[in-house]
Amino acid sequence: MTQLADLTTLRVGGAIRALVDTRGERDLIDAVQDADETGEPVLVLGGGSNILAGDEPFAGTVVRDRRNEIMVQDDGACGGVSVTVTAGTPWDDVVERACEEGWVGIEALSGIPGSAGATPVQNVGAYGAEVADVIALVRVWDRLERRVRSLARVDCAFSYRDSLLKRSMLGQAPDAGVWSPTPRYVVLDVTMQMRQGTLSAPVRYAQLAAALDIAEGDRAPLTDVRAAVLEVRGRKGMVLDESDPDTWSAGSFFTNPVLSVEQAAALPEDAPRFAAHGGRVKTSAAWLIEHAGFSRGFSVSADARAALSSKHTLAVTNRGGAPAAEVVELARTVRDGVRDAFGVTLVPEPVLLGIEL
Repeated sequence: MTQLADLTTLRVGGAIRALVDTRGERDLIDAVQDADETGEPVLVLGGGSNILAGDEPFAGTVVRDRRNEIMVQDDGACGGVSVTVTAGTPWDDVVERACEEGWVGIEALSGIPGSAGATPVQNVGAYGAEVADVIALVRVWDRLERRVRSLARVDCAFSYRDSLLKRSMLGQAPDAGVWSPTPRYVVLDVTMQMRQGTLSAPVRYAQLAAALDIAEGDRAPLTDVRAAVLEVRGRKGMVLDESDPDTWSAGSFFTNPVLSVEQAAALPEDAPRFAAHGGRVKTSAAWLIEHAGFSRGFSVSADARAALSSKHTLAVTNRGGAPAAEVVELARTVRDGVRDAFGVTLVPEPVLLGIEL
């Protein structure tokens, strides 16, 4: 019997009742609708890189979108390009194509695992860029209204690692119900608008600028930016490698906290602080973890099979054979330690399925 551990990058999760692979849009919609009509849970799964599933069996249907298409529309005189990507397309394939073709705007998002359809849900971002910077339209299957809808960028209500789609999954959107572990809005395809050129968007992240040997805010050739991002991510263990357990993770396990001015003022003077939307202040989850006493490679016991990455404290890794319970124990220990040290409660980035942190 197929296990979620076989389908997720954290390599944990119990048996699943049914697995449906879909290769067309209508098949995907039908699979979700069939599950909804029976009242059983449905998990639409992309690359499995943003989920932490419990050890108990999942008594529902797992639906995988196996479509892999990148459709290009040249906008001509505007010097831009519109690109529509089916939800099942591996995200890094999209970024690689963009860098090869001279589509500017997503080069800093190289090396992020998972599918294109997952990117607007989480509003994935890295090195000063977010996918919301380029998204123009997200076509979805609305499970509540049972129809295909097109959500413009403004309709998606993007914010830091958040969107209307994600909030619907968590039951936080008006009249949305509780749709977990899949949002009310199942992504069918994503349309991005990017300008054409050979140089990147301004590099907004100091570490990436240093790797490129340029000043922060300068531009660099797209392929150089992609190579630098992959190299920096690789040093942090954030590029999946089947032969390296230090990369068997869900990427950054916690989001960077966005605090009120008062909360930020209570942090130590040397804690990182960055301006955030609405006059708030963002700080570094990795800094908080390290300064709360959790070093790289930390585990709750000497024989634990779950540990923080030896390359980056923000990655919770499965060293091989760890059950979900061990991963949760580690994540909970880190979260509680940071809260005790700084009064800040870290929020997990992966979707939690059948477990609580």
